[in-house]
Amino acid sequence: MRLLHTSDWHLGQSLHGQDRDHEHQAFLAWLLARITTLLPDALLIAGDIFDTVNPPLKAQERLYDFIVNAHEALPSLTIVMIAGNHDSGSRIELPAPLMRRLRTHALGRVLWLDDGQLDCDRLLIPLTDGHGATVAWCLALPFLRPAEVTGPHLGEDYLGGIAQVHQRLIAAANARRQPGQPLIAISHAHMAGGAVSLDSERSLVIGTAEALPASLFDDSVGYVALGHLHKPQQVNGEQRLRYSGSPIPLSFSEVDYPHQVLQVDFIGEQLQQVQAHRVPRAVDLLRVGPARLDDVLARLAALPAPDLLAGVVQHPWLEVRVILDEPQPELRTQVEAALAGKAARLVRIAVEYHGSGLRQDAVALEQLEQLSPEQVFSRAWEEQYGNAVDDATLNDFLLLLQEEQLEPQP
Repeated sequence: MRLLHTSDWHLGQSLHGQDRDHEHQAFLAWLLARITTLLPDALLIAGDIFDTVNPPLKAQERLYDFIVNAHEALPSLTIVMIAGNHDSGSRIELPAPLMRRLRTHALGRVLWLDDGQLDCDRLLIPLTDGHGATVAWCLALPFLRPAEVTGPHLGEDYLGGIAQVHQRLIAAANARRQPGQPLIAISHAHMAGGAVSLDSERSLVIGTAEALPASLFDDSVGYVALGHLHKPQQVNGEQRLRYSGSPIPLSFSEVDYPHQVLQVDFIGEQLQQVQAHRVPRAVDLLRVGPARLDDVLARLAALPAPDLLAGVVQHPWLEVRVILDEPQPELRTQVEAALAGKAARLVRIAVEYHGSGLRQDAVALEQLEQLSPEQVFSRAWEEQYGNAVDDATLNDFLLLLQEEQLEPQP
């Protein structure tokens, strides 16, 4: 059995206000070509399919066009996709009846039956080979929202509710599978020990709670296809617990990430190999600085002129980072003048001040976009009340924030 593991597409994402549809289109065309070459039995998309709970129409068209094209190219392919923390679970599931006709399973939420049991049937998906025989079982674990894993049957312990979902689903899968059929989990979560991208990953940790332990997936699970962290990585060095990472850099902090899709091969229940396929970049991200203004302007002037055969959509996105002693009102004008006739698209100017009264090294001037909602709330609370926010209040704020972020607005 062969799987392809990908995640964190963030369709509809903009980079400091700049549309990135060209890059997503190029990735999906590349992925479709990989499917026709590698002939996988299943494609696993581990959450954050869209960048927001209300994605633009073009982003939705990209997803559904890809699903149709993949089915036409390889009719035996099973696609399993789950909602991430950026997605609306109900939106992901809305076209599910239609997508099942294309062998695509969309899971956005976990549900509980009237007797308090987890509805495992909808979360357990048989994976079949080219002849239609079940060769594995997929355990679909979309991002688990607090309202889905707490309540009368589970109590109010968020992490405890998550543990119960994992335990019940794995037990149901083990009861259902036949000898030789591996269990493959797909999950959108922040696992303990994972390396985080500072600028573009929304925190999944609730208040003071820790990231999830890898022990949630016992040894009966042969592979765990993870989403949420944008940097490709193994969890605690385990071959079977993997983040595929995002297919394009979603912020300048990810400029050096090796963006990829993972090919996962099984023989029976035995994991044979995990092979990375690098995703070519349709558009580069370029950083100039941090450096003094004269140096920055000289570097910008040295950038290449546009290739007459290439379109503007292929010009790299540019972040300029300048160290100043004092504010420069004409800074943007000087930067834009240096970029005239250059093959680059300026999306951000970041300023650092090196002045008396500060440390001798450059001190970054924090911008609102660089702070998490938790940091903004904590600082506002301290300014208003003169003391640090307590854990209970911070937890309540983060739960309200997640409820607002994770459901579509009317």
